[in-house]
Amino acid sequence: MKQIDLKNTKLPNSPGVYFFLGSRKKILYIGKATSLKNRVRSYFTEDLVDKRSLLIEKMVKEAVSVEFTETDSVLEALILETNLIRTHKPFYNTRSKDDKSYNHLVITNEDFPRVLVVRGKDLTEQFTKDEIKYEFGPFPNGMLFKEALKIVRRIFQFYDTSTVLGKERSKLAKGKIDFNRQIGLYPNKQSKQEYAKTIRHIRLFFEGRKKEIIKELEREMLKSAKDQKFEEANSLKKRIFALKHIQDVALIKDESRIYRDEKRIRIEAYDIAHLQGDDMVGVMTVVEGGEPLKSDYRKFKINSLTKANDTGALKEVILRRLEHKDWPLPQLTAVDGSTAQKNVVERVFKSKGLVIPVVGVVKNSRHKPIRIIGQKKMVEEHKNSILLANAEAHRFAILYHRQKRSSRLKS
Repeated sequence: MKQIDLKNTKLPNSPGVYFFLGSRKKILYIGKATSLKNRVRSYFTEDLVDKRSLLIEKMVKEAVSVEFTETDSVLEALILETNLIRTHKPFYNTRSKDDKSYNHLVITNEDFPRVLVVRGKDLTEQFTKDEIKYEFGPFPNGMLFKEALKIVRRIFQFYDTSTVLGKERSKLAKGKIDFNRQIGLYPNKQSKQEYAKTIRHIRLFFEGRKKEIIKELEREMLKSAKDQKFEEANSLKKRIFALKHIQDVALIKDESRIYRDEKRIRIEAYDIAHLQGDDMVGVMTVVEGGEPLKSDYRKFKINSLTKANDTGALKEVILRRLEHKDWPLPQLTAVDGSTAQKNVVERVFKSKGLVIPVVGVVKNSRHKPIRIIGQKKMVEEHKNSILLANAEAHRFAILYHRQKRSSRLKS
């Protein structure tokens, strides 16, 4: 698909969700935007690969059309995008995602349900199936999601205590609940029925059914006014206004920061550790969007070598890593070392038909980075993330080597 193909797609300068469609209207990719017009156009720039990835460039080439759905706010675009991705599971949304580390919204199945932020990998550890009443997500961008939840909380106050409400608790815990009530984070003392209504509204909101909430609140407001419960009617009027005029400036700012920094690429770093060839291990660490993604760290016990051979060990690790087709591929790979290590990885990628840039972090005798070798543009744009990934790989490799050595000596 080329930019000229957008001519008949009248993209508005408003928030919403966009769909890249392939042949037979198959959904290839779903995204959200503050401005649909500007966001979709950004996929047709010359530096798309540098800003996004080879995978996204491939998606754009495969696409034949773009469709969109407008929303009243960025917050609603975020929720709609999440729900649609979960429903349709587009190939290019799920290909490079591992949602185990992403946030989910959980509403517990209790007399007074709690609304909690839980990472995907912790869902089954923290709750049984029966303990979860509703669950939404995954939300890939944790910062954006938490900002969104703050906005929702201004309209619908909810409990997020670490323990079930109603159970015996310390004075400290009671004091925290009282304080949160005073600053408007927790509901004022409500009946079970009143709070259930709040939870229902939160659920409807995250299902993208805001209009239903507004209609219900308008009916309640009219009834309260008719019954001369003017204070209650005024409170409902304020809530209706808040829903109709969601102030998501914080989300717009955060989203624009994310899209300015399209460097939210996946960087994998590798390192080998041993003591004169003994207890040789390799590791893989991941930095995504400038932050370590520890759920994706991996350990490799070196099987093919009996003496010190860093490049041989690195080759084994890369080959074994590529056997895992379910692991998302990186947009950049960093190795600890110079040309020899860099060349080994590049040859493996080439043999597998992969085009993934490789950089090498060269260090001095004190193991301090002195330069990074590789594509100049990639190094300049991602220097901090490369160094972070490399430092994490070195730390992780040393830790794993010590654990393995200690285990051997004890046995």
